[in-house]
Amino acid sequence: MTLGWFGLEQNAAPGAADAMLHRLAHDLMDQGIRVAGAVQINSAADPDCACDMDVAILGDDTPPIRISQSLGAGSAGCRLDPGALEQAAMRVRPRIADAQLLILPKFGRQEAMGRGFRDVIAQAMSEGVPVILHVPEPQRPAFAQFSGELAQRVAASDLADWCALSLRGQA
Repeated sequence: MTLGWFGLEQNAAPGAADAMLHRLAHDLMDQGIRVAGAVQINSAADPDCACDMDVAILGDDTPPIRISQSLGAGSAGCRLDPGALEQAAMRVRPRIADAQLLILPKFGRQEAMGRGFRDVIAQAMSEGVPVILHVPEPQRPAFAQFSGELAQRVAASDLADWCALSLRGQA
């Protein structure tokens, strides 16, 4: 399988999946593996929103892309800036050709609607580059429809092992 995904319990700490993927990406890059993709970095914000969300493009020295937007006090809408997420996807896309592995933050609402990193995932899979990402519970039906039989669920504790096996073509 070239598409691995993991989920966390609903009661997992906010940002836990992002922290796991960030650590995994940097551990693999420290081993000399050519990793493409992006990781989400959550940081404390002002009182009108829960956190600021940035996406760092792996292997890119440019500043992370802010994908959250402040909607003001009392706002209940989604804070994601879809345009910024699309910009991040465009920056990842050309890096797939030289990658051994693609790590993406998640298959979220935007991907479920056919946007965000969805085409990047499809491109990597078509080029035989293994992909690992987080799939939150609400997006799992859309992810299953997108991936069909091509995806393999991976225990969060086994992410590094899945990556190693995928790099050897054995996952």
